[in-house]
Amino acid sequence: MSAATATPSTTAAPQGNGFASWRETVVELKGLAPVPTRVYGERKRGQVAPLVVHFHGGAFTAGGLDCGVKLASMLAEAGAIVVSIAYPLAPAHPFPQALDVGYGVLEWAYKQRAKLAGTGAPVFLAGEEAGGNLAAATALMARDRAHPPLAGQVLVSPMLDPCTGMASVRAVTCTETQGKWADGWRNYLRCPQDATHPYAVPGGSLRLGGIASTLVLTSSDDPMRDEARAYADKLRAAGVPVDFEMLTPATGWPNTLLANEPMECACAAMVRPRLESFFAARMPAKKSTD
Repeated sequence: MSAATATPSTTAAPQGNGFASWRETVVELKGLAPVPTRVYGERKRGQVAPLVVHFHGGAFTAGGLDCGVKLASMLAEAGAIVVSIAYPLAPAHPFPQALDVGYGVLEWAYKQRAKLAGTGAPVFLAGEEAGGNLAAATALMARDRAHPPLAGQVLVSPMLDPCTGMASVRAVTCTETQGKWADGWRNYLRCPQDATHPYAVPGGSLRLGGIASTLVLTSSDDPMRDEARAYADKLRAAGVPVDFEMLTPATGWPNTLLANEPMECACAAMVRPRLESFFAARMPAKKSTD
C-alpha cells in the first residue's frame, strides 16, 4: 500500500533542551499526498525497541512536526522509536482525511518495523490533544480492519468531546483556549452527523472492546481531564486494559505540550517513567536481532 523515502541528513535538536534528535522522512501513500514525518530515536544494535506512530496536537487545525516535538521526545527518551506525522489539517482537510493518512502511515510503520525498531518490535499509537483523538480513532480502525496488530496506545490530554461540555472544559469557557477547541471541532467535522461516527469521536463509540491496551495521562489542571477519565472508564468497562493517571502537579496541559519554545516540557520527569513502564510491560522477551 505504501513506500517511503528518507532525506539523506539527520536533523539534530539544539543541545541542552531535552529534545531527542530526529531524521526527516517522507512516506508515500497510494492515492494520497506524500506525508512528511520525523523519526525520533535510534535502535541499538541487537535490541528491539517499541515503535510508536505519533499524532501532534493543535485542535485539528494547527500545529505540525515542530508542535509535536515535546511528546515525541519524551516517547523517544522512554526508549521508543517514534514516527511523528504531519497529517493534513482542517478545515481544508476535514474528517476523515487525517485518519486516512494516519492509518496509512501506521501500516507503513508496521511493514518497516524490523528496520526501524527491530524484528518483532511492538507497535503503538500516541497523541496529545487532537492527536490523542486521532490516535484513539486509528486504534479503532486497526481493530476493525484486524490489522496491524497494536501493542498499545498512549493518549495524553486527549481531545474527545465535540460538545466541549464537560465540567473541566466549562471551567475555562469564554477563554481564548476553550474557543480554539470548539472552533477546532467545527472545522474538523464536516456535518453534525460526523459527531456520531466513532472514528470522528471515539469517546462516543458504542463498541470499544478489543482495542489495544491504553495509557491515558492527564493532570489536575488539564481542561481535558474529565473527557480523558470518561474515555478511560468506558474502555475499562469494555474489557480493555487501561492505565489511567492524573498527574497532580500543574502541567499547563495541553497548551504546554504544543508550545514551540526550545525547552523540554516541565512535566517530562513525571511522564517518562510512566511511558517506560507502559512500554516495558508490552515488550517481547529480549533476544538478539542482528
